Amino acid sequence: MMNTATVSLAVTPTALSTLLTHYLNRKPLAHKPTAHLSYDEGLHLIRSFLTHASHHTVEELQAFTSQWVPHPQWVKVDHVVIPEEDLLRAADLLVEQLGPDGIRQVGGKAWWQWRKPNSPLKAEWIEMKADYQERKRGSNPGNRVMLYVHGGAYYFGSVDDHRYQIQRHARKLKARALAPRYRLAPQFPFPCGLQDCLATYLYLITHQHPSTVILAGDSAGGGMILSMMVILRDRGIPLPAGAVLISPWVDLTHSFPSVAGHCPLDYLPASGFHHKPSRVWPPPDEEELAELKKVAMAQKKEIHKEKGEPAEESGIPRTEDVAQRTHRLTFLIDGEQVDVKEQIQMYTTNELIAHPLVSPIMQPTLGGLPPLLIMVGGGEMLRDEQIYLAHKCADPARYLPPETLMDDRAKTLVDRYEPTDVQLQVWDDLCHVAPTLSFTRPAKFMFRSVAQFSAWALARAQKTEVEIVQDDEISVISSSTSSDESEQQTAKARKERTIVEDQSAAQYSSVGRAGDPLPPFENHMIRQRVTRHGDILPLPPPSELPGCCMARNQVGVVKAGTLRKWLEHKKRWDARFKQTKARVHKKRLRDMATGYEVFGDGEVPPPSALAGRRKLGARELKEKKARGLGLSLWALWGSKHDEMTVQREQHAAKTPEVTAASASQGQGARAFSDLEKQERAAREGKGVPSAAQTSNSQAWTSLVGADQAERGNDADKSADLEPAGPVSPSSSEAGAQTANHQSATALLSPDDAYETGVTGKRVIIGGLATPFSLRKEPETASMITLATPMDQRSTRVSTADSSSVVAAPSAEVSEDQGAVGSGEPDKPKHREGETPGTATPFVTPFLTLASPSERPPLDRFVTAEEGAAEAGA
Repeated sequence: MMNTATVSLAVTPTALSTLLTHYLNRKPLAHKPTAHLSYDEGLHLIRSFLTHASHHTVEELQAFTSQWVPHPQWVKVDHVVIPEEDLLRAADLLVEQLGPDGIRQVGGKAWWQWRKPNSPLKAEWIEMKADYQERKRGSNPGNRVMLYVHGGAYYFGSVDDHRYQIQRHARKLKARALAPRYRLAPQFPFPCGLQDCLATYLYLITHQHPSTVILAGDSAGGGMILSMMVILRDRGIPLPAGAVLISPWVDLTHSFPSVAGHCPLDYLPASGFHHKPSRVWPPPDEEELAELKKVAMAQKKEIHKEKGEPAEESGIPRTEDVAQRTHRLTFLIDGEQVDVKEQIQMYTTNELIAHPLVSPIMQPTLGGLPPLLIMVGGGEMLRDEQIYLAHKCADPARYLPPETLMDDRAKTLVDRYEPTDVQLQVWDDLCHVAPTLSFTRPAKFMFRSVAQFSAWALARAQKTEVEIVQDDEISVISSSTSSDESEQQTAKARKERTIVEDQSAAQYSSVGRAGDPLPPFENHMIRQRVTRHGDILPLPPPSELPGCCMARNQVGVVKAGTLRKWLEHKKRWDARFKQTKARVHKKRLRDMATGYEVFGDGEVPPPSALAGRRKLGARELKEKKARGLGLSLWALWGSKHDEMTVQREQHAAKTPEVTAASASQGQGARAFSDLEKQERAAREGKGVPSAAQTSNSQAWTSLVGADQAERGNDADKSADLEPAGPVSPSSSEAGAQTANHQSATALLSPDDAYETGVTGKRVIIGGLATPFSLRKEPETASMITLATPMDQRSTRVSTADSSSVVAAPSAEVSEDQGAVGSGEPDKPKHREGETPGTATPFVTPFLTLASPSERPPLDRFVTAEEGAAEAGA
């Protein structure tokens, strides 16, 4: 069981060992964020916590992170229930965006709208109490609101354990924040959480003008925000003033180099999230499902036998009609074929992890969005996909999805939407979502940067100045180094800052505060590399950034190094929890004997969805939240800076000065009126198709193999960056040759098994899912659907780009930059007299792909939006 006591026992040794090693082994920490003791401790504590959580079930982690955390007395918190009409409207928008094929892939349009009884969608208003009282005195509804979506890999975390971060955003911007308590996977997989967040925004803009709203999210929350804005853009719903994406997770296929590399400065588990088995996770694998099929068929036969009906007329499929394996993923790693029978990501099934609303990096275009601030940790695993995301938003025509996905409809979308204005900040060596460590100096600078961008975006959208309190004298970022560096070392580090020769740009050489001028946009981008001291350096050009150098046909392709680490960890976990998994399987068999509630024809929830595992006659117990002492202490630590600031403000001799963010700043950005015109055009139906117009289009179906390109430069290839597949196993010799031929070129596409439904475990006969009741009559019994035999269309085929990976000629790699996956951290090497701005601070070597092979044709996922041009033509 996870509680404060067990977690404390698990992380205390880490806290003590970090304290000792921090002082005994200081040299490796020099010039890194871990040179600060508070950052070093915080990083290791989170890493230790996640390791401890992996030995517990998903439910236990969810319960721990959703405990009640009291808010400080100087923070005003109100709770609100999102009306049902907003939930229904959000569902309608999702149905339109997905289109008929998307609805079929998701498994219907009813199950994901289901909620637990007496569990409405709630959200929390968070505001500084002083700001609330001032606003009420003036009867001011407020012209600045932040809708914040918390992260947690889509399956854990809560508003309670993120409130200490959200309240600081509200304080720095002098704004109100609204945070939804959205449903979490795996019990509520895609698109459940997306519907909740979309409904919260629809509720918000019924009370606030969209120009007063800033969207913000971290990690999975950042990915959710991006998918929300794509839906709003395509459906003609008013867009917000801007959005802040903090370490957004936008590629669930983990196809970028940094994920396969070694990231010692991050706390995310390199092998992915693994947990002790439970009824919730993981869902039944292939062997377990085969046994469940037999039980289901036996029970169905028993029912018809009791009624005296012939078995051959009962509609029961014969054994040879039932597939003996689910839609598995087959990869080629180190020359060996590896079968992955389990669901990889908790947020969605294997067939949908590259869906454009799940992995927004796969969208045809991310143009036409409001201004974005994308904050990246230079030491985090996901940095390459985030850097690629920023460039894709600002230059949609250059950073396109794989060629085989770019049909006429996708090209029309690229032409329709103008580039998005993006401020990209890559923070030297920082971890994933560094504001989590809000008590550290780098995090304090990040909060400042968020406030500066948000104030500018609000001023631009409202076409007026937004007044911001200059709180330098009360909100102090101490110049001390927490007993980790001397003042001399700090001064030396600041001298390393790049000298900006252009005097007009000198004012942008350090992180600004809310109200400070925003630098001008060049080609729709502000590209910044930021040190832990808040100093801004030039970001290397895209040609020297690994994520931007990856061939477009490699985006969405699983890499061998990433998959290898996941499989090795899973193998250890399977051995460790073998008996636990067996007990869980027996419980599932007993549940099947009782029976499950169903939604009706056409509804096929994914195997992990709670909506498909509701036992007949079972009553939902009301969950009671306990106070989380451990989370409260962490939040208290994280809120200390805000508390001290509030106290200084109360005792300040004079009222802090007020400055104003102006719309005239950030020159080069598109006018907010451009987005308003875009919305009007969408609402008027100009080029926007209905769902019926794309009803016949197939959605990201099976891939076809193509001629394999010759490999080159074998000596320079990185094994961890080689495409892992998937490949298609074949029983015949010819099929085996085809599989081997295709293994080198495989894209992990979202859906290539629609004949067996989204999970690959539901039978599709004549295009319909076949129900099988469990000891109950069909009209009242639970149903289970079985998989049909795998044919060519329901088998994932390898089409990954077979290009070799070589060093980019434009990038100079130092000797101590080891190859990706070598296990040695990369260290930028500076020569005497060289400024830090000339070196790239990323640990992944500069890689690009040579001689990319042409990918075979690919049916793509088509939203209702994307069929306009073709249908109109």
